[in-house]
Amino acid sequence: QVQLVESGGGLVQAGGSLRLSCTASGRTFSSYVMGWFRQAPGKEREFVAATRRSSTYYSDSVKGRFTISRDNAKNTMSLQMNSLKPEDTAAYYCAASSIFYYRDSEYFTEDRYDYWGQGTQVTVSS
Repeated sequence: QVQLVESGGGLVQAGGSLRLSCTASGRTFSSYVMGWFRQAPGKEREFVAATRRSSTYYSDSVKGRFTISRDNAKNTMSLQMNSLKPEDTAAYYCAASSIFYYRDSEYFTEDRYDYWGQGTQVTVSS
């Protein structure tokens, strides 16, 4: 079992930055694929970024602006968000997958994750 807790959300002006953090319980954090998803009002939850071993992956909408990182020694994962846009406004969720999939792209889909945090709200004003 893994419990995930996000923090760091808030209100920021367009062009600003925020850093989200996800703290995980459990002793096998390093073995999990970790991801960030987001859900805007009235929209489906969408993939933002993921980290698997030493590789990182991003959706096209955030590539070049967001950076995902993890510290296995501290059981934490972060999402540095720069050059924020109003369309980045959403609830952001940390997720962990204990399931092995051969293709990295499998982890771009939310149903590949078996543990979720409660979410943290990010609001970007124009």
